[in-house]
Amino acid sequence: MAVQTVASSTPGSTVDLGPATALSCRECGHRVPLGPVFACEECFGPLEIAYDFSAYDTETLRKRIEAGPANIWRYAPLLPVPADVADKPNLNPGWTKLVKADHLAAELGVTGGLYVKDDSGNPTHSFKDRVVAQALEAARAFGFTTLSCSSTGNLAGAVGAAAARAGLRSCVFIPHDLEQGKVVMAAIYGGDLVGIEGTYDDVNRFCSELIGDPAGEGWGFVNVNLRPYYAEGSKTLAYEICEQLGWRLPDQIVVPIASGSQLTKVDKGLRELIELGLVEDKPYKIFGAQAEGCSPVSTAFKAGHDVVRPQKPNTIAKSLAIGNPADGPYVLDIARRTGGAVEDVTDEQVVDAIKLLARTEGIFAETAGGVTVGVTRKLIENGLLDPTKTTVVLNTGDGLKTLDAVAGTGLTATIRPTLDSFREAGLA
Repeated sequence: MAVQTVASSTPGSTVDLGPATALSCRECGHRVPLGPVFACEECFGPLEIAYDFSAYDTETLRKRIEAGPANIWRYAPLLPVPADVADKPNLNPGWTKLVKADHLAAELGVTGGLYVKDDSGNPTHSFKDRVVAQALEAARAFGFTTLSCSSTGNLAGAVGAAAARAGLRSCVFIPHDLEQGKVVMAAIYGGDLVGIEGTYDDVNRFCSELIGDPAGEGWGFVNVNLRPYYAEGSKTLAYEICEQLGWRLPDQIVVPIASGSQLTKVDKGLRELIELGLVEDKPYKIFGAQAEGCSPVSTAFKAGHDVVRPQKPNTIAKSLAIGNPADGPYVLDIARRTGGAVEDVTDEQVVDAIKLLARTEGIFAETAGGVTVGVTRKLIENGLLDPTKTTVVLNTGDGLKTLDAVAGTGLTATIRPTLDSFREAGLA
């Protein structure tokens, strides 16, 4: 297999990006060399990584993966990273728990096997560590000195932590009214944290303008000019789920939708495993989950539309509050192609689902996890998700980040330090 190289920050030297061969437009198929670009010059469609996996033997690849480290770099042969990625300072996220959720399954009436992929165990307690790890390696390859992003919260913390670990400067941009817990977690790493007056979509537009300005020279925006590399980190969720199931595809998977990128890359990861012969080719369904207060993709799906109309977010699930999701149309395609669906739940249902997951499985999810669990319950009730099939639900973050959502939860009772008081409280 030919090695694809790109120019590094050192004149006359190159870096290896493994099996990545080019950037390919998802709309028209036009290809350009690997570089820090995200939009097709022919049709302005989104660019994504193209690979050459032709030299891989299935069993050799499987053994190599299984012998790899307990993080996302076990899948380095399938990612756009340098050969020495594991030797560089990185947060090394991934290989999080796949929890067999029997108690939750009993509550929901699932008999075919229910699992929660709990990504709250990542270094900054969300799945964003996966995508930032990929973007960081691309930033190094292209010689960027500042790591940046537009964020609804979790990504800001992940970028700040990854940059600190790598010895790079970070400057991240967030809506000014984020949950305080996420603000603190993003700021603690010592980088610059800038609040923008407006929604996430306003923040994202500003970052796109900054890229084209001299003030943004030398900046790698993980979810803008580094987006093709960043997005590939979500594939590792699909890889891990299948490997943890004994190299089997789940029958059904429920994925939260913000920009929609995570869902599209989970699908890409599943298809790559099939192509490589690492899993048996069989049908699977992908379901998207949104909060009712920001549900542009769900609204389009239910209406039978191919175009996603932007909405102004108004939900407690702020990590999913992207009113104009870039990958929305592709989510619709995947849901329909696989026989899945896109559904939404109210904020009240989100909170109920957070409490349900915590009570049944000991997993305290942030609001996005409440969205996926709540949508899973609704899909079952509506007959759209088959409870007799193996189902995986994603929890993408830690509930400690969104304490405001469950602020009413507290003491069962307050008693005097006596047995009589204990009995009077009805706790005996």
